[in-house]
Amino acid sequence: MSNGTLLPPLAERIRPDNLDDIFGQEHLLGKGKPVRVMFESGKISSFLMWGPPGTGKTTIAKLLAHQASAAFFQLNAVSSGVRDVREIIKQAEEFRLSNRQTILFIDEIHRFNKAQQDALLGAVESGAITLIGATTENPSFEVIPALRSRMRTYVLNSLTEMSLQAILEKTLHTDDSLKKLQITLEDKAFLFYLAGGDARIMLNILETAITFTQTDSVNNQIILTNQILETVTQKKNQLYDKDGEEHFNVISAFIKSLRGSDPDAALYWMARMLEGGEDPLFIARRMLVFASEDIGNASPNALVLAESCFSAIDKIGMPEARIILGQCATYLASSPKSNASYLGIDSALEAVRSLPAYPVPLHLRNTPTGLMKKLGYGKKYQYPHEFDNHFIEENYFPDDMKPRQFYLPTQLGQEKNLFDRLKFLWKNRKNY
Repeated sequence: MSNGTLLPPLAERIRPDNLDDIFGQEHLLGKGKPVRVMFESGKISSFLMWGPPGTGKTTIAKLLAHQASAAFFQLNAVSSGVRDVREIIKQAEEFRLSNRQTILFIDEIHRFNKAQQDALLGAVESGAITLIGATTENPSFEVIPALRSRMRTYVLNSLTEMSLQAILEKTLHTDDSLKKLQITLEDKAFLFYLAGGDARIMLNILETAITFTQTDSVNNQIILTNQILETVTQKKNQLYDKDGEEHFNVISAFIKSLRGSDPDAALYWMARMLEGGEDPLFIARRMLVFASEDIGNASPNALVLAESCFSAIDKIGMPEARIILGQCATYLASSPKSNASYLGIDSALEAVRSLPAYPVPLHLRNTPTGLMKKLGYGKKYQYPHEFDNHFIEENYFPDDMKPRQFYLPTQLGQEKNLFDRLKFLWKNRKNY
């Protein structure tokens, strides 16, 4: 392919040099969309990009910096620290004196700990740097609130088969090395399937498969069969097991096994993820959500255990983390299940969105000043601890709103105790 010349990787050679060649992110890059508006105006503000690998995060950051004629620095949070950040901030202050913007792009920003993220705050707030962060993890969990509040968050989509097809065609027709070859793919859909929505993986598989395959010297023809692609992926990408399962399918099977109270199936799918190199914190985070969403008050200790599991894994890592993951998964799977609190908050949110914003009744209002007391704030409030069973039937809803029952506890596990207590206290609510 290179006639002895060492070339950059294919994914780097065909990196887009304009936004129109980035596929699959039209909701951000289309006409009038937020990133496109920043690009066209040259006014770049700090933001986070959350999405799967290989969807264009790095390319977007570089193109924005180029368009704004900004000084551009790139760090990977895995290999960088506070010293690197401070050095860039120092240089940014110098550029600022000449009225030049500095854009700092941090890949895998979720890997920065709190102290490292704190080091960015002052420079972002003062405008010394414009921070663009890229993360494959939910920034609500991994990026500190103080930093998130100073940045917008944009979600990038996994690439569809149509987007991967467009990238493949562009690559075969524009790359200087590949366009000299007659490349035939036996099954493009299979290549897209192996890529799992990641353009970088697709191009790496393609490049390695071409290198792996003998070229017909007469007409420069290369035929890439499914067998060749399978051989390459087994050597180059352990994310895909022998069945070709994508990791999102496996995590789905894992959660459904937990929900179905099958600890053995849950352990199997967990083992598949761990063996495939999945981040144990990703698994722990999903179990943390599951403990509240699917178990809830039927076994409140589930949330406590899931939180402890996440914290412990963050401290010790693999391979010991597998033991903690196994304990948590089997407990969650074996616990009684209830999604009553999950349904309750969603029902309450639906009511809030559809009803007027009723004023808080006077007897429920805060009374920090004498004037508020004179206005009737807190008047006639009945203090429950002064009554039998530390309860008095009182209206806690807005005066103009008919009380509704959002929380419908099950009679499973420990939630049955809550059901019995609420039924005893609120005798007029028909669903107890």
